Amino acid sequence: MKPFLILALCTALFVHAQAQIRLPKLISDNMVLQRDQPIKIRGWASPKEKVELVFNKKKYKTTTADNGKWEIQLPAQSAGTGFEMVLKGKNEVRVKNIALGDVWLCSGQSNMVIPMERVKEKYPEDIASANYPDIRNFFVQTLTDLTAPKDDFSQGEWKTANPKDVLTFGAVTYFFAREIYEKYKVPIGIINSSVGGTPIEAWISEGGYTGFVDIQKTIARNKDTSYVNSFNRRSSAPPTRPQIRDLGMIEHWESPDYQHKGWRNFNIPGFWEDQGLKDLNGVVWFRREFEIPQSWLGKSVKLYMGRIVDADEMYVNGKKIGNITYQYPPRRYEIPADLLKQGKNTFVIRVTNTAGKGGFVPDKPYFMTVGGEETDLKGTWQYKIGEVYQPVSSDGAGGGGLVRQNQPTALYNAMIAPILPLKIKGFLWYQGETNAGRPEPYDAFMPALINDWRTRWNNQNLPFLGVQLANFQDINYTPTESNWARLREAQNKALTLPNTAVAVTIDLGEWNDIHPLNKKDIGKRLALSARNLAYGEKELVHSGPTPKSQRIENGKIVLTFDNIAEGISSKDGEELRWFALADYDKKFVWAKTKIMGKNVIEVWNEAVKSPQYVRYAWQDNPEGVNFYNSAGLPASPFRTDGETLDETRPWKGKKCAVVLTYDDALNVHLDHAVALLDSLSLKGTFYIAGSFPGFKNRMNEWKKAAERGHELGNHTLFHPCDASLPGRSWVNPENDLSKYTLKRITDEIRLTNTLLESVDGKKQRTFAFTCGDTKVGGVEFMNDLKNDLAGARAVRARMQTFEEINPYDFDSYMINGETGEQLIQLVKQAQKEGKLLVFLFHGVGGEHSLNVSLTAHRELLRYVKENENEIYIDTMLNVAEQIKALQSKR
Repeated sequence: MKPFLILALCTALFVHAQAQIRLPKLISDNMVLQRDQPIKIRGWASPKEKVELVFNKKKYKTTTADNGKWEIQLPAQSAGTGFEMVLKGKNEVRVKNIALGDVWLCSGQSNMVIPMERVKEKYPEDIASANYPDIRNFFVQTLTDLTAPKDDFSQGEWKTANPKDVLTFGAVTYFFAREIYEKYKVPIGIINSSVGGTPIEAWISEGGYTGFVDIQKTIARNKDTSYVNSFNRRSSAPPTRPQIRDLGMIEHWESPDYQHKGWRNFNIPGFWEDQGLKDLNGVVWFRREFEIPQSWLGKSVKLYMGRIVDADEMYVNGKKIGNITYQYPPRRYEIPADLLKQGKNTFVIRVTNTAGKGGFVPDKPYFMTVGGEETDLKGTWQYKIGEVYQPVSSDGAGGGGLVRQNQPTALYNAMIAPILPLKIKGFLWYQGETNAGRPEPYDAFMPALINDWRTRWNNQNLPFLGVQLANFQDINYTPTESNWARLREAQNKALTLPNTAVAVTIDLGEWNDIHPLNKKDIGKRLALSARNLAYGEKELVHSGPTPKSQRIENGKIVLTFDNIAEGISSKDGEELRWFALADYDKKFVWAKTKIMGKNVIEVWNEAVKSPQYVRYAWQDNPEGVNFYNSAGLPASPFRTDGETLDETRPWKGKKCAVVLTYDDALNVHLDHAVALLDSLSLKGTFYIAGSFPGFKNRMNEWKKAAERGHELGNHTLFHPCDASLPGRSWVNPENDLSKYTLKRITDEIRLTNTLLESVDGKKQRTFAFTCGDTKVGGVEFMNDLKNDLAGARAVRARMQTFEEINPYDFDSYMINGETGEQLIQLVKQAQKEGKLLVFLFHGVGGEHSLNVSLTAHRELLRYVKENENEIYIDTMLNVAEQIKALQSKR
């Protein structure tokens, strides 16, 4: 009986413990509740337990559900501070110093989470004066969940802004909150839920991925614990003690007693790849001796070593004073008071780098200081290589584990979902660096995130304020493509959603630091947007100039702008920088500019006679931008040559589709068609008969055409046609398709695929039926080739709706002598009816009995180019693949 009694007692104690009222971590001392909205307070207790809540002199009661959960709805409350909440059940819980004000959810990656501690040298007065008890911060620790939304955090507490605790506040969020508080004098609550280096996909809920079929598959797969655990098993082998290969560690190069030999000179700051150590990944040691002023002895000394890529260990007189394991944090160390000595002191730094350039980032502070005196640490040091890492080739096994925080929904489930019961004022979002490698999907992810969060909070008008990527990396002095600019464009596209804004920061970045220190101005710009969108200051200018319209006049492009305040201006009085323009070829060159009025700019370059497109600040780092409005806000990067494509709709969201195809690999295709297509930045499909001279004799030119995006399609080796059909007396008996076997035609088509792959390196392409013949011996031969080809084009003069299309039997209009106006009328019909129109050209200005004049061909291409905002123009391959992708989802 005794063991039974002990067990019963333990069970009773456990049940009693479980019966205690428990609150979410967010419902705790110093919290901020959203003013002027109904308030939901929730928690846990034992099943059917009676819970009483006392708040602001009123009582509220409820009874817990069978699962122990309970919630109480409080009426909306006005702003105020110093409130207390008491909850009573089988126990009593008090929540003290509650404020009613505005709560902002702040999320993203590292630039949102970087604390005031990181920028304390830049803003010492702001930290010293941070006495704002009504500005409160709740920092969410990094958590992930791949299976389902969580209902609470494992830890967390609200902290008020004071000189000590403010060091843990996100710098952007603190400066934002301070601006809003100073303006409206209402308590501000910041919930900072951010994780460095994470993609936007991790922050969207499963319900937010409607229509994202591939991501939905990933989410479902990640819920399979056996699948996820398989990654754990791959890396779960017991660690073995690594063999030390670094000669510096073996010989103790950090020791004051080490007699250094064979060391070479190195200038700090700088990267070792730029100073003679080509493509070196490994460990490099640096050393230098310093004479210390007599007045420094016996005092602790602050040491600043800028930023080091990637990891470092810092030694002074043989003693390790600190280390940092990755490249982004500033190196700020303290030399203990008893460590420095009179005379020479030895400084040694062990630097480890695994990829890219290793070493010391330029334009950062390198000095040590005490009592207002400084000693510069830049200059000539000595270095020696401790270890060289050998290149590692991947075995393709995909080892290395599953990075949970990068998986779709993982951070939403664990770090956003627990916040949902709280009402909020709006969202701040600072993220994008991690997605900049593949910016195009951001076009869909950004609005998906905004709509998802608004849906979860059941409020489609919640303000959403984003931060645009700052200027970063090397400056390009010629116009170029830029993933960072493309992602900024995706961020701007979200502005089409109501109650959204983006704070432009291309003037606040640092070329050598992905985490720029100027967080105050970012916070201020976010606050301007909040004042306009969330606080009703509708006349307040919160954005820099944004493009409104473009027209072409006398060889110049004239741009007009909105959001100009009193007018646009050059911040430094010089000509506006970083404008570029191009003709249809999209070969951009720098442009001259002139401000023509309060909202008008002219852009031109004498070398571009017919300018069509403009780009502004379209690069990673448009350093020194000077295009502002009178409110002191910079214009956002933009371009007029971009397209908005919707991959989820036929014709990628445009009215119709047009495909330009050319048969038989003729010389005029290269000389006339390709040249014109390239000049207009259009793509065509050229169906190649492998034995024809126009292909064999100019193979290298066809290769270059393919490199520029044109499709080399399959038109068989010998262009066989069925001679048994009426009017086919011209067919060579050797190429009579009616005499072919199924094996012969399929072999020749596959052989042509191999031949074309040797030219363009591509495995996927479409096929064009020669003479429109689709059968051999009454058998449809394409049925045997669907694994070899992405689609096939026939010859029937009709257009097709999306629903009518068989990707292995596209219709097409064979052109012979039509005028440009007649060809354009076909396109207009496709625009009106929303259909696919495929042109089939042979001769272009000659070389074939079936011909289109150069004038008619040029008029057609000019028309489709000028109307490409309504017309999806692409190769037969790309159109076929988009159609098949959509059909597979229906």
